[in-house]
Amino acid sequence: MADWGFSTAIVEEGAMEGTLDRSDRLIVLAAKTLTGHKRRLFIAEVTLTLCDGNARSSEGRFGWGRATAVKGMRERATQIRCLENFAARRRPAWEERNPQLAADIQDIVDPRTQADPELKSSRRYTNLSAKEVLQALLDDKGYRPEDLPAERTMRDVLNRMNYRLKRIQKGKPLKKVPQTDAIFANVAAAKAAAGGDAATLEISMDTKAKVALGDYSRGGKNADRCGREADASVGSRPAG
Repeated sequence: MADWGFSTAIVEEGAMEGTLDRSDRLIVLAAKTLTGHKRRLFIAEVTLTLCDGNARSSEGRFGWGRATAVKGMRERATQIRCLENFAARRRPAWEERNPQLAADIQDIVDPRTQADPELKSSRRYTNLSAKEVLQALLDDKGYRPEDLPAERTMRDVLNRMNYRLKRIQKGKPLKKVPQTDAIFANVAAAKAAAGGDAATLEISMDTKAKVALGDYSRGGKNADRCGREADASVGSRPAG
């Protein structure tokens, strides 16, 4: 028989346990020390050798599933290994088992959520804690306490739904770009070129604030309270 890699010391330690005879207890314990493909091949060898290839008899005698014995014998005969999908064996997450709960959580949290200000990730920030979300589910969505997860579990649910508890951040101002000096040099050159042209009007304004200009400023009056002419344009001198 092939080398299955189980520990002889472990087998001897548990050999006297159970209700099977000594040799069968050794076989059962040996199978428990193996996993996946090796375990199926070991069960197949035992089934073929001691049970005449009868998977049902192997199940009744040693307690393992007959489907495992059948699969092992097929792998042994065809020399084709079945790949294990261990990820599919996991227990579904709370929000996967309760899709309506996930939708209600999203309905509560999204209005209090902000995307990453720098758009470096798809993570969303919220200022609602897991405790506050649970309370909102009780108050606004009509859930019963026994229908909701614990606070610790709710934190995990929010994290899996890509929400992070964090103070809502404001976007940081951009740093000085490499073209800044060139931009101001271009403005200075345009200003110097227009300075000697009598037909060009120079206007200075604060670009950080919205300021009405010309006839739309100060009710149509200039700084010395003189009314403007009806056809006066931006920068025109007061009448008189």
